[in-house]
Amino acid sequence: MVDSAFGLTRRSSTCRSDGEWRARLHRMLVGVCLAGVGTAPVGAVSSDVVAAAFAQQARYLAEEALGYEHGEGVPRDQVYAARLYCESARLGDAEGMYALGWMYANGRGVERNDAYASTLFAMAAKLGHAHAERMLRFTGEAAGDVPSCLHTPAEIMPPRWPVEALVARLPAERQGGARLLVTLAPRYGLQPQLALAIALTESALNPQALSPKNAMGVMQLIPETAARFKVTKPYDPEQNIRGGLAYLRWLLAYFEGDVALAAAGYNAGEGAVDRFRGVPPYRETQAYVERILRHVGQGRHPYDSRVVAPSPRLKTLRLASQEDHDS
Repeated sequence: MVDSAFGLTRRSSTCRSDGEWRARLHRMLVGVCLAGVGTAPVGAVSSDVVAAAFAQQARYLAEEALGYEHGEGVPRDQVYAARLYCESARLGDAEGMYALGWMYANGRGVERNDAYASTLFAMAAKLGHAHAERMLRFTGEAAGDVPSCLHTPAEIMPPRWPVEALVARLPAERQGGARLLVTLAPRYGLQPQLALAIALTESALNPQALSPKNAMGVMQLIPETAARFKVTKPYDPEQNIRGGLAYLRWLLAYFEGDVALAAAGYNAGEGAVDRFRGVPPYRETQAYVERILRHVGQGRHPYDSRVVAPSPRLKTLRLASQEDHDS
């Protein structure tokens, strides 16, 4: 069929029913396993075989999504099509990335989001998708924002730091503050695990904490930061937590989701991170960052690019980080 918006020929999908879908998936996985395993012992399946299975599943999902997007053999359902495209993209299929980017660019089945579209087109272009590369001329440089469906679902990858279990182990007098922080964190676009890791490292959730540098309360806000985020009562737990979460959200946007740089900025200030082209060489800050990363278990975090423009040194920071990794 021809997509009238771009004049692109796209294949029709097949196997619409759940029964057909399950049968095809079963045949595909069994076939891949038999082809890869042969007479090999259990656990000796080649990583190439596993990668091929994921690639086939991703391609199949994109084909299914195409049918639902245009109502070919099934009722037209663009919302469901977007979900299928997103899972296909998450598994690494360039066509799924491109198609989902197109839906975000045009507000089809999803709310229009040009930042998501540009990132998805850039991802597909990097995998050699020619149409996506052409679309980048219209959308501009990728912002780095991705829809939440591209992150590994929680049921597949449970939090490394189970929040409820952690809160339950805290002293009784700290549990109220911890639960308040866990409740407020998502309102600032923050994962509770990261917010808790910062608060526990800063003050052990002590609302009356005062450091030698005049950092105050649960989130250890210095007077300048408190004023910057409109915290007038730094020893009021809710005000203090809200101020700290607002600052952490700002840092994640400023460093485009890099948890290590955001944590370093929280501890030493974003200016120090810019100045040293990465985590500052202070022993306290380096230990702080290591502890946060160890607790959170991931180096990236979603961020809201509308909060603040990224650090002007970000490209240099990424280059320095890559050099450190390669050395």
